[in-house]
Amino acid sequence: MSVNPQEPSTKTRTVDAVIVGAGFSGLYLLHKLRQQNLTAVVFEAGTGVGGTWYWNRYPGARVDVESLAYSYSFSEDLEQEYPWEERYPTQPEILKYANHVADRFDLRKDIVFRTRVTSAAWAEDQRTWLVRTEHEDAVTARFLIMATGCLSAPKLPEVPGIENFKGTSYQTSRWPHEQIDFTGQRVGIIGTGSSGVQSIPVIAETADSLTVFQRTPSYSLPARNRRLRDDEIAAMRENYRAYRKAQRESGAGVPVEVPTKSALEVSEPERNAAFEAAWESGSLVNLLSTFTDFATNQQANDTAKRWIHGKIRDIVQDPQTAEDLCPDYPVGTKRPCLDTNYYETFNEPHVHLVNLKRTPLVEVTDKGIRTSEQEHEFDVIVYATGFDAMTGALTNVDIRGRDGLSLKETWSAGPRTYLGIGSAGFPNLFMITGPGSPSVLSNMIVSIEQHVDWVNDVIAHLDREGLRTIEATPAAQDDWVDHVNLLASYTLYPRANSWYMGANVPGKTRVFMPYCGGVGEYRKKCDDVAARGYEGFELAR
Repeated sequence: MSVNPQEPSTKTRTVDAVIVGAGFSGLYLLHKLRQQNLTAVVFEAGTGVGGTWYWNRYPGARVDVESLAYSYSFSEDLEQEYPWEERYPTQPEILKYANHVADRFDLRKDIVFRTRVTSAAWAEDQRTWLVRTEHEDAVTARFLIMATGCLSAPKLPEVPGIENFKGTSYQTSRWPHEQIDFTGQRVGIIGTGSSGVQSIPVIAETADSLTVFQRTPSYSLPARNRRLRDDEIAAMRENYRAYRKAQRESGAGVPVEVPTKSALEVSEPERNAAFEAAWESGSLVNLLSTFTDFATNQQANDTAKRWIHGKIRDIVQDPQTAEDLCPDYPVGTKRPCLDTNYYETFNEPHVHLVNLKRTPLVEVTDKGIRTSEQEHEFDVIVYATGFDAMTGALTNVDIRGRDGLSLKETWSAGPRTYLGIGSAGFPNLFMITGPGSPSVLSNMIVSIEQHVDWVNDVIAHLDREGLRTIEATPAAQDDWVDHVNLLASYTLYPRANSWYMGANVPGKTRVFMPYCGGVGEYRKKCDDVAARGYEGFELAR
């Protein structure tokens, strides 16, 4: 089936699968389903492919996994031919890659752009999903596959008066396509998560003044980004098959040397040398895998925390600013960042830090931002305030399963899935990198490919066996949710008010959403479920 990618269709039609989202998940899904000679339509709210790399165009936007690893493995020809330029590619380079993939595999003809899916309802009699869009498109499909991404439902800060500001406002997660010139501008930016950490140094280069409003500081390492060398590209291309295998079996989708020692059983000089090596390597995974008990033992984690605090104090010249930039939660329990001159930027005389824990944010005014201490006047305000992570993009669609069961209401006390792929009461609904899977704790491309391959295989199994539906059983789902929570309880993750926990969204139930047992172990579990005839799922004719 083909649809015009430029004009939303008003005709009712039937396909084997509706895919929501044309990011890396949606593109690979479409390619795989076509290989099975199945019909599919992809609905995408944006005007182009790329998902998070289409929307997040803020200054300095860059991935924190190396390009040669943050890439598809399904096509050896694609691996060999694509000319990556930088160690950590920028948003334009990643978007260029996504467009290359869409063109190379002729994917656009089955993507409907500028079209947001608003609802999906399971029709029990027909065993199909009825999917509707903002343009009143109505599509029936055997399968509904949510490829909506983990970080794609943006949120603004919960502060009054945003609409009153008479200057210009930008949101990092919905950045304009045209280049923004901050020359001569007084800029305020709210938020110091990944998008704030990446954009602050770039905005500071041209802004007349930059005031950073920080509620919670991030841990950040220098990325040590550079141009890729021809010899390292050639070496990776020659070794890709072995490297891809290692990725799939690793803890985070990025192969590293597995640690063998506790941070508490080595001397302080040896420990500090290991931290220094990780800092200089420009790799988050190297830091987080320095010692065996980094994620599970508070005392071990504190050794890294003190060491990083020392680095921040060495870099940032003003003592109070340095202290305000030192996080007080365990290292790695919020998503750490990679940066280029982030801490150094606060040494610039025109860059100022406002600690919102000392002087809380009160309101946005017509002139700028008011804290409990004073009003700051700006020409531009940038909101780097993140996302309703992991669940927001799923619950923003009115998904109704058996007997009108609402996914949003079912998840009101926290997401409930089996393997992060399916949810009881919602037949033939698949989630790519959903809550309860490694997702945001991993190299997303590795996790995306694993989920897409698994979903593709189960659809092929249903067709071979003459089966119509697959649905997670309540018992298997309960066991999986308990297992995910149990693993998290062994770690330090629940000790931070992170978006992993949903803590950045008022009213959202706090529960640790990703699976922290590792990419390799998770893959084994999924493969074992399939080998046992999709144990934990009910398959029916």
